[in-house]
Amino acid sequence: MCHQLVLHPMADPIPYATIGSNWITDSWVSAASKSGKWKLQAVYSRTQQQAQTFGSKHGCSNLYTSLDELAAAGDLQAVYIASPNSLHYEQAKQMLLAGKHVILEKPATSTKAELDDLFRIAKEKGVFLLEAFRHIQEANFKLLHRLIKQEKALGPIYGASLVYASYSSRYDNVLAGEEPNIFSLNLSGGSLVDIGVYPVSFAVALFGAPKSQVYVPFICRTGVDGGGVIILRYDGFGVQINNSKSYASTAPCEIFGAKGTMIVNGTTDISSVKHWHPKTKKSEELAGPYKQVEKPNVNMEEEAVEFARIIREKDTNASVQLEEISRVVIGITEDLRRQNGILYPADKQ
Repeated sequence: MCHQLVLHPMADPIPYATIGSNWITDSWVSAASKSGKWKLQAVYSRTQQQAQTFGSKHGCSNLYTSLDELAAAGDLQAVYIASPNSLHYEQAKQMLLAGKHVILEKPATSTKAELDDLFRIAKEKGVFLLEAFRHIQEANFKLLHRLIKQEKALGPIYGASLVYASYSSRYDNVLAGEEPNIFSLNLSGGSLVDIGVYPVSFAVALFGAPKSQVYVPFICRTGVDGGGVIILRYDGFGVQINNSKSYASTAPCEIFGAKGTMIVNGTTDISSVKHWHPKTKKSEELAGPYKQVEKPNVNMEEEAVEFARIIREKDTNASVQLEEISRVVIGITEDLRRQNGILYPADKQ
């Protein structure tokens, strides 16, 4: 029998384990530790050597190579999962069934059906499933959200252009004839689900669910998309998204409204939110300080703080709002994949 730990609502850090040992897991562990809200209690990897290497790096000696044993561990309240995309569903399902909260790196699952099942299990078990869209937890994103929702800066929205196009060194492997994880159909890869979900979730968090969507991708030789242009159709306006792992863009993000244009440096790590006034032809910086971290890590501290708060306070209202974003985003990305014949093994089950 699995016994769930009871935490003091304000004091004890949340004991958790990691599944996955790549750079994003490094970023999460560092951010979670810095926040003071989490305690790395255990590390899982398929091999003892990988577990030992990652655990030593982060000062954790409690190592697992069995998911069954990890699920049964009574000293863990949560699990952070950042394994290859195709493994997310089964691993998260096992941890949720064991009564553990799950923080699941994006994309949460390969299909909407898998995500629906995980949210159903989480509710039955009384635990939280939280998809790690770190950027919508940033203070400057929340500032932008307030300004747009209150129509203080822009008034009615006329449209938006969002960008996340960054050349991946792994695309060199694709060009060399290899098939790295994120460019593999079998592992539920591709630019849309790895990079495109950032601007898509950015748009969904700001504007809600679109009426429809279309995608014109560049298809790699491995069968996944290397990047492309997405159009999200809303009532009265559209959002254009340029996403890629096979080419780079230096363009900012822009949101157009009746009272001017909001210029944002990117969809993640937001350090600048400028309001350009059409009458004065001048811009005003509105952004506050942002969490800058040393590369190759990315900012996940604000996310770590908010997720800990949701778990501690049992804030179902906040979790339901995040759940709705996750459901809309995967509905969009699955539709866009199917439009272009980008099908995973999970799509055929």
